[in-house]
Order: sequence, then structure tokens, then C-alpha cells
Amino acid sequence: MRTREPSRVPESERVAGHLREAILSGRIGPGERIRQEELAARLGASRLPVREALRMLEAEGLTEHHPRRGARVPRLDRHQVDVIYQMRERLEPLALAESIPHLTGDEHHRLAVLQDAIEANTDIGEFLTLDREFHLLTYSGCGIGQLSAMVVRLWNETQHYRRAFMLLTGPARRWVVNAEHRLLLDAIVRGDAVDAERCLSGHIRRTRMELSQHPEAFAADADAGTGARR
Repeated sequence: MRTREPSRVPESERVAGHLREAILSGRIGPGERIRQEELAARLGASRLPVREALRMLEAEGLTEHHPRRGARVPRLDRHQVDVIYQMRERLEPLALAESIPHLTGDEHHRLAVLQDAIEANTDIGEFLTLDREFHLLTYSGCGIGQLSAMVVRLWNETQHYRRAFMLLTGPARRWVVNAEHRLLLDAIVRGDAVDAERCLSGHIRRTRMELSQHPEAFAADADAGTGARR
């Protein structure tokens, strides 16, 4: 009997996964160019899957393409980030309300485990990873594909500015995040979509208002504190 060979991940997805992690982790920062030739050589890939990967990431809001300058990570100004957060305030509670009836006991348990890990964590990079997993899991029951895709895109577009904000404010305000997460989790477990939407909208709005008080988070040299590669 012949054994089936394990399916290989397409080259474009492998390249996209590498770039996605580098951008979300801050190793490639806003405004930084992504040179296709260098990337292809470093990953041992041809130019075609690199181009396909960049198109995938552009659809996710992680890269943008300029005809004469090539691909780069988008840099947003203060007003653009404020508007994107307002979009999140409106869309994410809707995604949450669509999701809550379909979340299982296992997912409730996973959310509790994630929140315990968030509260026990002191590393900003790890906090951002756990926080992202927590929130996106709360939306995982949403069956409206367009809405889910838009939520992920908005998270991608604001990732750098959340990191800059956390670096600027330090751990002093972490207790507020944890308290809001606990209220949100309680509403989700109770199946109270109205209460959950209210908690989530306030959670996102507070971050938007506090971020607006730190214009230095939008300065070009703010990348120096995020671990972005130059």
C-alpha cells in the first residue's frame, strides 16, 4: 500500500505567512519598503509567488503597492487611525452579536484561558498576540464572511499603532484592559449580546480616545521602539 505524501503549502502562502508574521510583530514597520528580489532570494522563492503573496497581504490591509515605488507597509496618520477605530467601534460589536449564539463551551473555556494568560503576562509583544487571539476568537462564530474579513483587515491596519500605544503607556493601564475583558467575557458566556456589544464598543472607544492623546505614536521615529527592521 502506497503512503500518501503530505500536501505541501503553496509557495505564495509560505511567503505570505512569513511576511504576515514579520509585519504583525513589528519587524517590518510602517513605511518600510518590501523589495521583491531580496525577499525571493532570502526565502528561496521565485518572483511569481512573492508577487502573489504581496497581493494577498494587500487584500488583508498589511501592504500597499505604488506603481513606481513598489510594495511597502502602509503608514497611517492620526486622523486615519482615528477613523479606522471608529469603524471598529461600529463593526466589531455587530460581528460579536452575530458570533455569540454560535460560540461553544470549549470556546468559552479557551477565552478564559487566554484572559488568564493575558493577566499573567508582562511582555508587550506576547500581550498583543494574546489580545488579538482573544478578540478574534470572540468573533469566530460570525457566519458573515464579508464582515469577518473586514474586522481582520481593520485589526491588521491598526496593529502597529496599538503596539506603539502600549509601549508609550507601559503596564500602568493594563488593569483597565483586563477589567473590560472580564466584563466582555462574562456577557459572552451569559449569551447577552446587548451587554457584550456595549462592553466591546466602550473598550474600543477608550483605546481610541487614549491613543489620540499620544501624537508621538504616529511620528516616523515611533518605529524605533517597535522593533521594526531598518
